[in-house]
Amino acid sequence: MASILKRGQYQWQVRIRKKGWPTQTKTFETKEEAARWARKMESEMDDGLFVSRKEAETNTLEEVLDRYCEEVTPNKEGAEQERNRIKHLKKTGLAKRFMSRIRSTDIAKYRDKRLSDGLSPYTVNNELILLSNVFNIARKEFGFESIKNPVSDVSRPKLPGGRNRRLLPGEEEKLSRALDREMNTLFVLALETGVRRGELLRYRWEHIDLESRVIHLPKTKNGEARDIPLSTTAVSALKKLPRRIDGNVFSISKDDVSRKFRETCNALDIQDLRWHDLRHEALSRLFEKGLGIMEVASISGHKTLQQLKRYTHLKAKDLALKLG
Repeated sequence: MASILKRGQYQWQVRIRKKGWPTQTKTFETKEEAARWARKMESEMDDGLFVSRKEAETNTLEEVLDRYCEEVTPNKEGAEQERNRIKHLKKTGLAKRFMSRIRSTDIAKYRDKRLSDGLSPYTVNNELILLSNVFNIARKEFGFESIKNPVSDVSRPKLPGGRNRRLLPGEEEKLSRALDREMNTLFVLALETGVRRGELLRYRWEHIDLESRVIHLPKTKNGEARDIPLSTTAVSALKKLPRRIDGNVFSISKDDVSRKFRETCNALDIQDLRWHDLRHEALSRLFEKGLGIMEVASISGHKTLQQLKRYTHLKAKDLALKLG
């Protein structure tokens, strides 16, 4: 049963008490709005469809981001990058809004503002992915069943095609001579295995079988463990490294890898080459050696053909020769 009480000149408070349901209270500026809300809530209760809106109406996005960062982010592969995105989101006006008040139009405005500020489509898309996941987790696990995910109705920025930068003649040799021992070993392994930078840096000697030429990765970006075959070149590079007491193969951080590689490229006047381009180079080489797409996928960790397609560089004239 709903009761509507006048609390002030422009305040009407609704209180709904119904057996089997939690008491619901909300204040409105007009009696008409209060009565309309009361009818809606009672109808949902009668039909067994009522979901409490208390969490969504009393918690801001900032508060939910804090909980998400504490409970969800630490379990992710890219936890550090996600914390940085959350830190930025908490500084926006969006973070001060109650969860129930954030609409798709608000998300669209945020997207457009970030793009107009010069952020890349990739950066903005990653922020939208994070926001979407925050709303989904809030609905499923934080007690915000009454809200919908406003990000799901917003179109994502159009992403440019992937980079196709390959090593030019002489660049590999120049870099091998210029990089220090640890960086050079990482460089060789990146080219020989196509393994991501973060996965390379988590190598531990206990997971490496030099005799069988296999590295076991218990934790990867896609969440699945996998075994990486090693070429004789990769094994030779690993054997030259001294063993660390802590069991880790490498001591350098991800940021330092990128920084040192960038500085070395600049010193050698090697243009437009990034560390991640080495993965593209490595996977392209695997295809050029004749490995099939499933064989390459088992090494790279890609789950779909579409993700690997751009590495194949199939040419019609080469396919024609195979057809006979």
